[in-house]
Amino acid sequence: MERESSGFDPHTPNVARLYDYFLGGKDHFPADRVAAERLLRVAPEIRAAARANRAFLGRAVRYLAEAGITQFLDIGTGLPAWGNVHEVARKVTPGAKVVYVDRDPVVLVHARAMPAGPGGTTVIDGDLRKPDAILRDPDVLAALDFDRPVGVLLTAVMHYLGESDRPDEIMAALRDAVAPGSHLVMSHGTSDARGAFVRKSTEVYQRAGVPLTLRSRARILELFEGFELVAPGLVWLPEWHPGQTDTIDFGNGPETSLALCGVGRKS
Repeated sequence: MERESSGFDPHTPNVARLYDYFLGGKDHFPADRVAAERLLRVAPEIRAAARANRAFLGRAVRYLAEAGITQFLDIGTGLPAWGNVHEVARKVTPGAKVVYVDRDPVVLVHARAMPAGPGGTTVIDGDLRKPDAILRDPDVLAALDFDRPVGVLLTAVMHYLGESDRPDEIMAALRDAVAPGSHLVMSHGTSDARGAFVRKSTEVYQRAGVPLTLRSRARILELFEGFELVAPGLVWLPEWHPGQTDTIDFGNGPETSLALCGVGRKS
């Protein structure tokens, strides 16, 4: 996930470390745990939602790799966890190239410590709010050939950008930079989730200094402009090509996953 600050502050809740906590990781501090538990009191399903988002990322990367995508640009990658992009992609394409982008120094340290593997991984310090800087980064250009299809991954990151960050311009810059046949993978927290979660979670994140913009289904669809959604379209996290090994229980309905997701292809 994209970071609210590039500085390291263990006393202020941090998006990456909150997500790590929800996934059952160990890279978090007391301030993160306090904020996470406050969120869980509002929406206990957020833990399962985080796992569902991670599972969606794995299914989407596998889908892209099976469709012939061998290059991946993961922006707002967050702390390494089970099913990292390069691990999933290389089960299908051993030589897949992956670029991880984040601006959190803790995330960058952990990402750079991951085994590179046969295809090579690249990790850069970059801010989604400045897509042109990412796309012009010499390490990115050395790793990815933008004349060939690329999988652009934006999972659980766009909802940390407000409308004042001009998300449509960010999406246009990424879309215009990639070749036809490229794919966009995106998951996004939505205001179409249950009202209590939307109201309270926004308040909790705001108190933690992390603005949260939960968008409607219609608004999220607009962010896919220029990409044709593949089946089943824009759906709740557990509804996108669920696998037989998926064990996350959303007995109260898929909308309790709190986020919509989709994969689009550039013609």
